[in-house]
Amino acid sequence: MEIKTSRNGNEFIVAPEGEVNILTAPQLEETLNGGIEGIELLTIDFKGCDYVSSAGLRLLLAVFKTLKKNNARMRLINVGPNFSEVLENTGLDAVFDIE
Repeated sequence: MEIKTSRNGNEFIVAPEGEVNILTAPQLEETLNGGIEGIELLTIDFKGCDYVSSAGLRLLLAVFKTLKKNNARMRLINVGPNFSEVLENTGLDAVFDIE
């Protein structure tokens, strides 16, 4: 999996490409945890991501909780229909800011 990152002021933007699964989630976790300190907004762009496993969902939830403790936000953008359906089925669509 390739992960592109950028910053825009107090926003950290992460764009994983490929699959977020049990094998690649640690790589994404390292990227996210390495860039979220002191930010106000984490944007994760799923345009190039075609699959997110339960390991990826757990990671997103853990990062969301960390950000919330620090009064920061997380938003998910370019979420495809399959991932969107998973988020709806798990109730996480009511937790995450999805655009």
